[in-house]
Amino acid sequence: MSKDKPTRPETQITHAGRRPEWTGAVVNPPVWRASTHLYASEADRKAATRSNEDGTFFYGRRGAPTQWALAEALTEIEPGAHGTVLYPSGVAAIAGCLLAVLKPGDHLLMSDNSYDPTRSMATGLLTRMGISHSFFDPLDVDVFRALVADKSPRAVWLESPGSLTMEVCDVPALTTIAREGGAVSLLDNTWASALGFAGLSHGCDIVMQSLSKHVGGHSDLMMGSASAGERWHRALRRTSQQLGQVVSPDDAALAARGLRTMAVRLERSTQSAVEIARWLTERPQVARVMCPMLEGDPSHALWTRDFTGGCGLFSFVLAVDDPAASGQLADALDLFGIGYSWGGYESLSLPIFPREHRAVMASPGSPPTSSTALANGSGAKPSVRLSIGLEDPKDLIADLANGLSQLDNL
Repeated sequence: MSKDKPTRPETQITHAGRRPEWTGAVVNPPVWRASTHLYASEADRKAATRSNEDGTFFYGRRGAPTQWALAEALTEIEPGAHGTVLYPSGVAAIAGCLLAVLKPGDHLLMSDNSYDPTRSMATGLLTRMGISHSFFDPLDVDVFRALVADKSPRAVWLESPGSLTMEVCDVPALTTIAREGGAVSLLDNTWASALGFAGLSHGCDIVMQSLSKHVGGHSDLMMGSASAGERWHRALRRTSQQLGQVVSPDDAALAARGLRTMAVRLERSTQSAVEIARWLTERPQVARVMCPMLEGDPSHALWTRDFTGGCGLFSFVLAVDDPAASGQLADALDLFGIGYSWGGYESLSLPIFPREHRAVMASPGSPPTSSTALANGSGAKPSVRLSIGLEDPKDLIADLANGLSQLDNL
């Protein structure tokens, strides 16, 4: 596919990463399994040593056509990216991003609605390395501006929508403040993927995602990625190689296969999620639905402004006080498995208590739509996160109706 011809994302992911020298006469790159690459001469070996780019054989740890094709395809669908680095899991990608940017003595500002393992990275590994951190409410731009001025952070970590409570922050506004303060902006874009939100185009310096979710799409692989412009791509690549990070060619082939159908899967799961979320807003057992794709949601205006797509992940708060109710609902569902991951073809449910995963406490002057207030409000009642798969939404609604009816006597 000529890179000079403008194409839509759905077309890009169908053709991206298919270089003839990597795929030959077949559609998908073969699975290249190799630890050792042999050279025709000592001169060839020295030339390969001097080059550190995808497409140059060196040693199995630096990849082969199977991994290169996936990385290139991910780069092509991420506007503004110079390159993409692959990691053996989403958490490995998070660590790779942070370690590529931060050094002992630096300060990290982290959105308080971030994925729990990301938070643990800040409070655990980075703290042991002498890197300090502060959590902030991602919806309070004024407080964030003051924190940047006070803490002089080296990096800012964002996640939008936020993990569990699904609020959308003003990424362009936050990244502008971060840049003016000399900070690097990093974004966990797993929820939307590059098809739903162009992170680099909205001011971020590095965008990571868990490929275990939408890209894999079939709940059978673990992988992560980070994409960036030239400067930060080189830093990510150098750090990844120093840590010995590598993904298997077999998993890379599965991820590349999943990538080709990601757009249609996301479209279907998004449509179903919106239908189910609307239905849940009318249930007496539900106090609030947290879904930025839903009209009336506090984040819907920002989502409409900045996003080009969604996904099947959202949460809702039950209108009961019994903390066991979310677990009872999950147990009563037949079509929703109970599991931590999401983004696959099957639907999942997970009982959650967002307040348990927050550091910022609500102040008397906090606006009711702040991220902290959302977590405090939902934290007082049992909540459930749903990942909507490819089942018929009417069947999923019937399953939820049956499960919710069993909470009427609580």
